[in-house]
Amino acid sequence: MVKVYIRWVIRWRWFVVIASILAVVGAGSGGQFLLFNNDYRIFFSEENPQLKAFDVLQKTYTKSDNVLFVLAPANKQVFSREMLSTVEKLTDKAWKIPYSTRVDSITNFQHSYAVEDNLIVGDLVKNSDQLSANDLQRIESIALREPLLVNLLVSPNAQVTGVNVSIQLPEKGANDAVREIAAYVRQLAAEITAENPGLEIHLTGMLMMNNAFPESSEYDIKLLVPIMFGTIIILAGIMLKTVSGVIATLLVIVFSIFSAMGLAGWLGIALSSTSLAAPNIILTLAVADCIHILSNFLKAMRDGEAKDEALTESLRINFQPVFLATLTTTIGFLSLNFSDAPPFHDLGNITALGIITAFLLSITFLPAVVAILPIRVRQDRDLTSRSIERLGQFVIRKKRSLLLGMSALVVALVACIPANELNDEYIKYFGESLSFRRDTDFAMENLTGIYYIDYSLRSKGSGAVTEPAFLANVDAFASWYRKQPEVLHVNSITDTFKRLNRNMNGDDSSWYRLPEESDRAAQYLLLYELSLPYGLDLNDRINIDKSATRLTATLKNLSSREVLALEERAQDWLKNNAPLSMHVPGSGPTIMFAHIGQRNIESMLIGTTIALVLISFILIFAFRSFKLGLISLVPNLVPVGMAFGLWGLVVGRVGLALSVVAAMTLGIVVDDTVHFLSKYRRARNEKNMTSEQAILYSFNTVGTALCVTSVVLIAGFSVLAFSSFEINSGMGMLTAIAIGFALIADLLLLPPLLMKIERKNHETETTRLNSTTLKLSRDSS
Repeated sequence: MVKVYIRWVIRWRWFVVIASILAVVGAGSGGQFLLFNNDYRIFFSEENPQLKAFDVLQKTYTKSDNVLFVLAPANKQVFSREMLSTVEKLTDKAWKIPYSTRVDSITNFQHSYAVEDNLIVGDLVKNSDQLSANDLQRIESIALREPLLVNLLVSPNAQVTGVNVSIQLPEKGANDAVREIAAYVRQLAAEITAENPGLEIHLTGMLMMNNAFPESSEYDIKLLVPIMFGTIIILAGIMLKTVSGVIATLLVIVFSIFSAMGLAGWLGIALSSTSLAAPNIILTLAVADCIHILSNFLKAMRDGEAKDEALTESLRINFQPVFLATLTTTIGFLSLNFSDAPPFHDLGNITALGIITAFLLSITFLPAVVAILPIRVRQDRDLTSRSIERLGQFVIRKKRSLLLGMSALVVALVACIPANELNDEYIKYFGESLSFRRDTDFAMENLTGIYYIDYSLRSKGSGAVTEPAFLANVDAFASWYRKQPEVLHVNSITDTFKRLNRNMNGDDSSWYRLPEESDRAAQYLLLYELSLPYGLDLNDRINIDKSATRLTATLKNLSSREVLALEERAQDWLKNNAPLSMHVPGSGPTIMFAHIGQRNIESMLIGTTIALVLISFILIFAFRSFKLGLISLVPNLVPVGMAFGLWGLVVGRVGLALSVVAAMTLGIVVDDTVHFLSKYRRARNEKNMTSEQAILYSFNTVGTALCVTSVVLIAGFSVLAFSSFEINSGMGMLTAIAIGFALIADLLLLPPLLMKIERKNHETETTRLNSTTLKLSRDSS
């Protein structure tokens, strides 16, 4: 049946080529609908409890998307006339940033003081260019004693300051708005630095992080894709030694990527920094199909067969293993739909589309093009083929030692898996090649952190936020947080109440404490709110009906494990020291990213298990052998375990990126196993070879292709390791390691295992026959 089909393809080669190109153009035209989603929220499913809690908080208070300008003067003096003038100017201009709703800096900080019974509230700094030395000293003294400023908008050593801009992104067109804002603030920063030689401005904040996602993807596309294509051309040239074969392979790769991305557009899949790794993965996997088909085709031609017959035979013997490899790899990537992070759904689906397209092109377009193009092959066997044959002979001779040695190595590495700990730092998703990462690192080291935890602490009811008992509990929680070594700053409304109480008592420092009467606290709050200018109200701290307040703890650069440990301690404190109404979980992006790794591992365990069961049944059915199906599990599962074991020894940290590697790699490593076992089974069934002869036949027919495709896969995923996006780089590196171990397992562990089992079966069958013969002999006597 396969022969008939292939002969039809060869006969109608031009029709097949033209039809394939038209189909690719039709699929690829969907690329016009592709959009890039640069919102960090895409990493969280709609059912994610941390995202739901964050959405509730965002609806209750002012949204926290922001841009933070971090200003570092050359003379390291924030409180100079020139520097304050610059901050004042930047603060004014920042109000004009698109979609800005609030601007906070040391110059427009609403400083309060009393004149007799009147509360005066106004900007801490005005007309900075006219300030005297005494004015500068007074302003510095006030700012460095103000808990709402230090480690948030000014460093304790007064060397760095910040201007924070709150952003309200539109419901529609948010992605375009992010790019517009990023371009605007960069232009504004450039204007300010041009006017102030020596001044450095670093841009960070959640909006700049959103903008870093497409920037990291653009960086990767410009850097990694050319490297990948160059690598593929070199490796395919070395392997195939024919220009026509390389051209045909490249066309299949390009068409597969183009079709997959176009189909993603037709299906409405939004791209992200994670899913944009799909083209590199498709490129890598598509090569494997071509090399398996072309390597056997070229070998047959070297052996003297005619071109069309060689092509027909190559496709006949490779059709089933290529189909099975495609099916199992597709299942592996589709299992990413179990991930708790939607970008991995998109990565899996786009890659699956590319893998299926590559298979279809490999059995249609590829043979048709090869039939058209002139092919020249060398008649002598190359060094690689001879080396592979010698390796096969070595494996047969040393089968016992290899089985024991490989088993020991597997056990040793798998035993190291517990050395991995679940840990992540979402700012480090971005490489230092990106300005956002460098600017954020500078901000964390010199001013404030970008990690924070929010709490919406509820009182007994509407208007009860001014109750002394409630304020005392909030203040106690804020004091506890300030004592934690991981914390840089705590923003609490109680600091404002303390300041107002001091103001209304003659600015006597002994009155810097919470008001003791609810009415007095409510009066202070009303006077203060009425004095605040537009845009600097307390809606970011107190909800509308004044039943709850927001407390924000800004953290140092912490890993997810450290964040969760801190949050656990905070929950213990609330349970032991605060009323039930204040028992609320921490919220915000930091908490969300801290949980996502564990949630993703739990969800991917289900996906990986289902993929493993499906792949196992497929292999058992395909080989029509329960025994071979079970044996195939060894070289399929072992590489992932060995890779994670080695990772535990060398790195020891597993995050969001690596939580999907097991499922993804499972489908890929089956490729080599399928090709080796299919050739082994063919040798046993069609050629009636012994187990040792079948092993050597498998090495000779598919060994070279296995090595080359594995090298291509390793190279392809290793290139991903240079991605500026850590999720892609970590995923690429660990996958490359697993594929390397898969090749070792298929060449050094699977053959000895097959020979061992076959020998046992042969001994069992011989014993059974001997027993039957002896019994018959006794009966006849």
